[in-house]
Amino acid sequence: MLRSAAVLTCLLTLASCKRQQTDVADVKQRIETESKEGKRLLQGIWLESTTEEVSFRAEGDTIYYADGVSQPTRFRIIGDSLELGSQRYPILKQSEYQFWFQNQGGDIVKLRKSESADDTLAFVHRQPEILSLTEVLKTDSVVMYGGERYHWYIAINPTKYRVKKTSYNADGVAVDNIYFDNIIHISLFQGKRQLFSRDFNKRMYDADVPEDFLEQAVLGNMQFDHIDASGFHFNATICIPDGASCYLVETLIDFNGRMTMKLLEY
Repeated sequence: MLRSAAVLTCLLTLASCKRQQTDVADVKQRIETESKEGKRLLQGIWLESTTEEVSFRAEGDTIYYADGVSQPTRFRIIGDSLELGSQRYPILKQSEYQFWFQNQGGDIVKLRKSESADDTLAFVHRQPEILSLTEVLKTDSVVMYGGERYHWYIAINPTKYRVKKTSYNADGVAVDNIYFDNIIHISLFQGKRQLFSRDFNKRMYDADVPEDFLEQAVLGNMQFDHIDASGFHFNATICIPDGASCYLVETLIDFNGRMTMKLLEY
């Protein structure tokens, strides 16, 4: 009898544990399940309640921004949260014409749905712009040293290599901006004799620049600094777009065309 009771107790305990696991799984599934009604309510163009400026347009499962730079973002309404990419924002109020949520900084963003056809003009250019940081594409000059005449030439070539940078818009929402990276060419001549010719990309500076920085950075510029007994000193800038963070790396080319690199500042 005692053995039977023990077995019964064990079975009841296992059954109880199984029910608890099932209940937890059901709760988690309900939390993670997308709200179709929430998605339906969010469709349309939304304006800042106070400034009346266009914030975004929700269409299908994608949010489009009006600034022409921020990339479209997939969204979901999960429980009481707005999920944008990997970020979630608590929803405080949602109805047919009102949408309030809490942004990354804890501020409450109050939006109202547009009822004006004119606001669609903010999305005429649906494809967001991909940005380039390059202004000066070509520079060259002649320098004298030791009675010899040298000619250096720099060409900055924008590429189709994309660099994604996450920033925060006026609503405090994380958005992605896409930038084109550059390849920079240096040529160096002594009279008609070519001493050096090479293309540079940001990956060539991985010994001096951390990988997590390189992922978000662009090889922005290359400038001739000076010439001395060691050779020709060029300074490369590797920067995170629209930020104050940059690495300045010296590229030294000696008179035999040999190259070395050295971190100058961060």
